[in-house]
Amino acid sequence: MNSPSLPVDSPAPDAWEELVTAALLGTDRRTPPGCPPGPEAPVALLDRAAVETVRRRAGLRPARAAERPKPAPEDPRPALPPAAARRLALLLADRPGAGGGRRGSAPDLMELLPQWLAAANERGFAPPAQALPALLDAARGRTDLRPAALTFAGPRAVWLARLNPDWRFALRTAPGGGTTLPSLEDPAQVEQLWQEGLFAERVALLAAIRAREPSAARELLTTTWATERAEDRLMFLDSLRTGLGPRDEPFLEQALGDRSRNVRSTAAELLSALPGSALAARMAVRAGACVAVDHTGDTPTLTVEAPHECDAAMERDGVVAKAPTGRGERSWWFGQLVEAAPLDAWAGRLGGRTPEQIVALPVADDWQGELHAAWCRAAVRQRDAAWARALLGSPAAPEAGGPGAVSLAERAKLLATLDAGERSEWVAGFIATHGLSEAFQLLGVCAVPWSGPLGRAVVDALNIARDAGSYPWSFSGVMGLAERCLDPSEAARLDGLLAIPDEPEDASPGATGYWAESFQRLVTTLRLRATMIAELDGREPPQG
Repeated sequence: MNSPSLPVDSPAPDAWEELVTAALLGTDRRTPPGCPPGPEAPVALLDRAAVETVRRRAGLRPARAAERPKPAPEDPRPALPPAAARRLALLLADRPGAGGGRRGSAPDLMELLPQWLAAANERGFAPPAQALPALLDAARGRTDLRPAALTFAGPRAVWLARLNPDWRFALRTAPGGGTTLPSLEDPAQVEQLWQEGLFAERVALLAAIRAREPSAARELLTTTWATERAEDRLMFLDSLRTGLGPRDEPFLEQALGDRSRNVRSTAAELLSALPGSALAARMAVRAGACVAVDHTGDTPTLTVEAPHECDAAMERDGVVAKAPTGRGERSWWFGQLVEAAPLDAWAGRLGGRTPEQIVALPVADDWQGELHAAWCRAAVRQRDAAWARALLGSPAAPEAGGPGAVSLAERAKLLATLDAGERSEWVAGFIATHGLSEAFQLLGVCAVPWSGPLGRAVVDALNIARDAGSYPWSFSGVMGLAERCLDPSEAARLDGLLAIPDEPEDASPGATGYWAESFQRLVTTLRLRATMIAELDGREPPQG
């Protein structure tokens, strides 16, 4: 059967562009090809465009059918309760670019998504299949969401990521780049992947073995260590932080002679975290030679004599010889020695004193800041809670910090060495004395939900700030933390803060109204968090 021939005035192959141009400019300015001018031109243009569209499509050759993707893997975890599934859809719909956003006293749903994911993962639920695209889109836009989101998404996240380039991050983040690791009981498969696998697969394999059997991971690494690239050796060496112990010392000592300065530095750092290592002993001798107690005055005083040179042995043990711009060489070398020396050695060097007594000693010649800052770094590296307490001092100290912590960042790191209860107690005392102006970074290291005393300290400080008559925007960061970290049971206690009190004469105009709005959002968010947990547990939401 012959195909019907096109009309004689059928558009030429390049007529499609002419039709598009006429449509963009308008038929008053450009007459479409083959169409008479006049009031009927627009209709004629659409008719010819329809014909041309069919003609162009008919000219396409059928392509070979692509191979159908393999079915998605099964997810054996139980499904979410229906109410929790609906809640997830609402949280994902509020993500940036999805039409949501923070308005007035309404909760910021996207900021609640991380907590929701953590709670769902604790309970071992699987997501609804239809929620996975939005979940991966949310994780694509926020790297902090990715670990929890990919754990919740389960095996289907990798399956989807292979079909959509926008979700490729799931292949990089998933262990082994989405490749199933071999059974660790099969030495042949482990050896094959270690010898032939991609770098991401090898890192994942080494991490998995290290978490299960540290010595086996180290022995596997030694088989190819000499032939690895410097950047790869650095990444592999970093994996030894998990399960670090005395048995790793010989290998790390060998790495001190590596060709790469970064590898040598990392090996020295790991060895200094082992108080019984030979490197720690060498550093203790060097640092101890720099600090002494002077008893000639009325009060025992620490004196510091920083090293006059950085010799080859010091460099081999990880001391960086070249000081940063604006930093004196001797103080730079001194700080590195003290940081790497085991803290337990100072008691014997300084007359058997406790950490509190050592930190309380005056330091001559303006060396206190350098010495105490190095002790802070050592306490964090060695996870020494006793020294951390001494350096933090009392939270009620008049200068908003301990005797050794010279910055909020250092105080936060020291707090991280304490258990959750002690950490919260210290920060609560700090806030009760100094308010919230310097507390944001400290609150970030406290366990969630906040303990009762810490939560009450934060709310009381916010209430005091409101009574001072300032706007709440200066405390927006703390208020946002409170929405995510306060125990939801505190909501009822906050109802008294929702009223708009009379404005003091010296208050900023409208400040009390803004504070009431902020507290309303806080209370609403806490109640929503309580409802979310109840939905995940299949319970009726709390009333109130």
